[in-house]
Amino acid sequence: MTQAETTMRRVALDAMGGDHAPGEVVAGAIQAARQLRLGVILVGPEDQIRAEMAKQDISGLDLTIEHTDEFIRMDEHPAEAVRAKKRNSLTVCMELVRDGRAVAMASAGNSGAVVAAALFTLKRIDGIARPALGAILPTATGRPTLLLDVGATTDSKPHFLAQFGLMGSAYMRSVFGIEQPRVALLANGEEDTKGDLLVQAAHARLRTMANAGAINFVGNVEGRDIPGGQTDVIVCDGFVGNVALKLSEGLSRMLLGTIRTELKASPLSLAGAALAKGAFDRVRAKLDYEEYGGAPLLGVRGVAIIAHGSSHAKAIKNAVRVAYQAADQQLSQHISTGVAAAGAAITEAGS
Repeated sequence: MTQAETTMRRVALDAMGGDHAPGEVVAGAIQAARQLRLGVILVGPEDQIRAEMAKQDISGLDLTIEHTDEFIRMDEHPAEAVRAKKRNSLTVCMELVRDGRAVAMASAGNSGAVVAAALFTLKRIDGIARPALGAILPTATGRPTLLLDVGATTDSKPHFLAQFGLMGSAYMRSVFGIEQPRVALLANGEEDTKGDLLVQAAHARLRTMANAGAINFVGNVEGRDIPGGQTDVIVCDGFVGNVALKLSEGLSRMLLGTIRTELKASPLSLAGAALAKGAFDRVRAKLDYEEYGGAPLLGVRGVAIIAHGSSHAKAIKNAVRVAYQAADQQLSQHISTGVAAAGAAITEAGS
């Protein structure tokens, strides 16, 4: 394999991001390198990373270290920390992507700082007004739904939401292979007239784009429809999306915990639990955020994946996998092309 081919399979990984860094992050990088045959550039303090690497056999794996002593804690102000710490691990990851040494980056660290570092270093795609952070949610059909925005842009305008729909559609097509992703708008009713002024104006823009053939917009959905699996992309304001995401995570934990408690409540239920273990494990896997790797930051010139702050090695491995897949499918180029095509189609339809 040539040097260029090797570089095209490397993902930059923030070794200091998350509640269990650097141990679980390094372990996840090793899993990605071994199981997925990907290269990983671990960014952070070299001595700490090497200490974790020494705990496992890494012979033959494409693992390299990009040293920096600076990293951003979860409790730091995102933009201020990124500006103050010029060589923080997130910015270094973004620079590796910008300079072509890595095809994508991933982090389980401060999500606001990831957004800030991406905007400062990678910059926005031409034509994109604001970035969006997407979250992959499990559904009753087994086919995941992308909810966006879930926190990158909390004060949205109608054309922001319309662009979120375009970017989400490009992501589901690139990473999940869905040819015509079904895009919906989160509202308080399915009727076209439902929602506040922002939602109503966004609905009109999405409908215009759909009529021009730029997007497969299927209308409004309500909160109860999110886990139904009838749509592939659900668009909303970042504040609303963040609340919906946290509620979904809390409900998943509560349901799994309640089922586990009830299965242990009596000898009879314990016997039933033994028989139902396979089914319970399958349900738990569907609800497990670690299976999906992380949330894509859409709208910047490069691929950035944000994993859950409490990610263990399995989630880190999957974050690296998703980052590589998005880069390999040229996600940023698809978004750029989609935005340009939407504008052209709408202009032509109106002429």
